[in-house]
Amino acid sequence: MTSTHAAAKASAASPLLSVRDLAVFYGDAQALDGVSLDVNEGEIVAIIGANGAGKTSLIRSIGGVVPARSGSVRFDGREIAGLPSHVVCDLGLGQVAEGRQVFPNMSVLENLEIGAMLPRARAGAAKTLEAVFAMFPRLRERVAQPAGTLSGGEQQMLAIGRCLMGAPRLIMFDEPSMGLAPAVVLEVLNVIRQLHGRGMTVMLVEQNVAASLRLADRAYVLENGSIVLSGKGSELLGDERIKQAYLGL
Repeated sequence: MTSTHAAAKASAASPLLSVRDLAVFYGDAQALDGVSLDVNEGEIVAIIGANGAGKTSLIRSIGGVVPARSGSVRFDGREIAGLPSHVVCDLGLGQVAEGRQVFPNMSVLENLEIGAMLPRARAGAAKTLEAVFAMFPRLRERVAQPAGTLSGGEQQMLAIGRCLMGAPRLIMFDEPSMGLAPAVVLEVLNVIRQLHGRGMTVMLVEQNVAASLRLADRAYVLENGSIVLSGKGSELLGDERIKQAYLGL
């Protein structure tokens, strides 16, 4: 089944990820105010917005890293709001964090092995490792090398590979191209496209708004902690408000 067909089929079913009225605070400062969104199985859904709009807070709250003050987060029909992050990961919701966050003094292999420590991933770890090396041949070449000595692009590939080792059903990407050279950005976005083509469900927060909207089946616009606009990626790419606010057109 192609990713397009998978997305069409999923649209008639319950969303894989459903967020309703999510509110997140840091002390007295509100980061998210009543955010609601859906991600259907097989889709790429982009979250776009200016710096400080709440995009990272959204991902971290869904992933169990930052607690929600109120609201609901359901993954595959199960309420996950309030669950610890390692439990959320073991349910199949993976995250590639902003800034890559590899373990610099550990080898490439050790970083990947950490990703497979989840109970859901252990049985298939050897097969998944071969699949990761097939997708990222440079990681195989540098398998014994400390992760901190890799280039920025290689570290991002390692972060994606480590997430894949956890056998996720949905991956949340938080600014995967940040700090990377333009050629490497294209490579990272192509990896996301490949994963989508293989049926992976993706939630994408990406500073390159035009590229993310081209990739996305659907997108949500987040401003000051609230969703203000949503639609198909192609439609939002042509929206005059998006052009003026985010594309400089």
